[in-house]
Amino acid sequence: MKSSIKKSSPWLFIGGLLLLFVLSILHLYQGQADYTIRTLMTEVWYEGNVQNIVLGLRLPRVIIGILSGGALAVAGVLLQTLTKNPLASPSTLGINSGAYLLTVIAMVFFPQYIGDYPFVISFLGAGVSAVLLIALVGRVMEPVRVALTGMIVALLFSSITGAVQLLFENETNGLFLWGSGTLIQLDWSGVKFSIFFILIGLIIALVLGKSLDLLSLGDDLATSLGQSVNRVKAFAWFTAILLSAVTVSVVGPIGFIGLMAPHLVRLMGIQGHKLLILHSFLWGANLLVAADVLAMWIQPGQEIPVGAMTALIGAPWLMYLAYKTGKRQTRGESRLGSSLLPISYRWILFGLFGLTIMIILVSVSYGAGSFFTFQDWLDKSFNSPFVMQFRIPRILTAFLVGMLLATSGLFIQAVLRNPLADPSVLGITSGGGAGALIFLVLFPAVSIQFLPIAAMIGSSISITIILILSWKTQWQPILLALMGVAVSAFGSAIIQILIVKANIGVAPALAWLAGSTYAKGWEELKLAGIVALITIPLSLLFIKKFDVISFGDEVAEGLGVNIIMTRLLAIMLGVCMGAVSVSIVGTVGFIGLLAPHAARRMVGFEHGKVIPVSLFLGGILLTSADLIGRIVLAPKEIPSGLVVALIGTPYLLYLLRKI
Repeated sequence: MKSSIKKSSPWLFIGGLLLLFVLSILHLYQGQADYTIRTLMTEVWYEGNVQNIVLGLRLPRVIIGILSGGALAVAGVLLQTLTKNPLASPSTLGINSGAYLLTVIAMVFFPQYIGDYPFVISFLGAGVSAVLLIALVGRVMEPVRVALTGMIVALLFSSITGAVQLLFENETNGLFLWGSGTLIQLDWSGVKFSIFFILIGLIIALVLGKSLDLLSLGDDLATSLGQSVNRVKAFAWFTAILLSAVTVSVVGPIGFIGLMAPHLVRLMGIQGHKLLILHSFLWGANLLVAADVLAMWIQPGQEIPVGAMTALIGAPWLMYLAYKTGKRQTRGESRLGSSLLPISYRWILFGLFGLTIMIILVSVSYGAGSFFTFQDWLDKSFNSPFVMQFRIPRILTAFLVGMLLATSGLFIQAVLRNPLADPSVLGITSGGGAGALIFLVLFPAVSIQFLPIAAMIGSSISITIILILSWKTQWQPILLALMGVAVSAFGSAIIQILIVKANIGVAPALAWLAGSTYAKGWEELKLAGIVALITIPLSLLFIKKFDVISFGDEVAEGLGVNIIMTRLLAIMLGVCMGAVSVSIVGTVGFIGLLAPHAARRMVGFEHGKVIPVSLFLGGILLTSADLIGRIVLAPKEIPSGLVVALIGTPYLLYLLRKI
């Protein structure tokens, strides 16, 4: 078996080189200047426009694609071996996001250093991400848990990055495309800068090859064979971070190459880390160059982020790997939030009602054109055209959408008995966002009233895919969440491509991706009100069934509950509420996670009490996020979705440690 692999290995490598050559020629052929391959091959040798374009712009882009794809693939090999996790890569472990975050922060606050030390800054950010990941997961690196923790860390860093970009739009101008991953090169400086570090990283990885072979057998066995396990791990972590950081510093955070390439090489039968590293470098280069070729073919003359293309390809691959890994997981029942407040349910409702009134009054009073005294508010608020036309409908819309998102999350958590279920975690919001944007871009002449239907279709497709793939594990919480993150990445990639295609401005694009209650008026309030009036009373019909289902499927069926029909109807209702919310405010996340958990901590598991409390908490959360976003850095606004995400991602990490 080993001899046959060794014999086939050179041919696989040669085949990969030939494919890379073909892809490179295709890549050089593509571009805004329309040249035939024959013209390129004949005129590139002579001074003129063709030579300047090919040698000055297109060839550096191909070379940086080869170097970056190879570097990410080798980093993926090292991370998968270190964590013993087939789902590990620089993107799934949050390393790329950390490097990008620190780069954006440096560009805003320390611009004098970003030009001279971009690699050092990226390296520090990647290192912080790696240290945070190790601290969160501990020594027991369970594959699915490690990957999900890494992707939640990536979500947290992405939220902070988005907030910084919106608050300092001028300083970060031009980062949207680079932040999505792009191979654009204006000269050879990026290649000259990165090639040294990438070659050093590749050499270190190859030198570590035999040690990594021993490490893959287990720490105890490797130690008994005389290997210094900690030293090997330290060098391997350093090399993976080095390769990831240098890639981010020249092409931005490109995901999934480090996940796909090593698995593709293993499927070819390649064994042993030296061969695995060499072949992964080659096939990582092939994948990234091919993704860029595909991006330019889809939209000639307009730049589509190559990172979005790799996500379109890589997210289904992540779902497949998560499915294979998750089949070995057992379903873990988790009932979080059992500590009750020592206050009666009636007083809790009364307190939440009072808090709601207070938040709404404060929200009406503060912002642009604030009223600083109660008398000012009485005299001017309802007589002010600005308040009546803009602020009041915006605040009430935020409250109603928060209620819808909270109920959506509660429904999905209840019927799947999964504490991590939430419209954003399970891909409902990103699927709805993709569906809404597809409708807006492809059917601009159709009435905007059909937008919620388009969002609902996108959300339904997302949740259906996730539920089918995780059916055999009975919707095991961590696996289901990881599937949702993969679907969210796929939906976000579609959104990024459509934003570029539709030529939406950077600030509106970031606001849409984050979720914002900005400029919501009476029409949005009317839609949210109609949906709330229909769906919230319907939710009360599920109270007893949810209570019974919480004891398990067998008990529920024994008591006469039709489990399949109840799950189907509840999920459909949850998807409807989540999709309508997306069509109104964009991809706001985590309300459906935070509100139900907080409600259970206040009143226990009886859904007759949990549902009303969740409704209040969801509305209060989004209204408060809208208020904070308006006043913290006024006159600039932070999208309410970002404010919620900054709260929600740490809480999601907390839940992971509890499950």
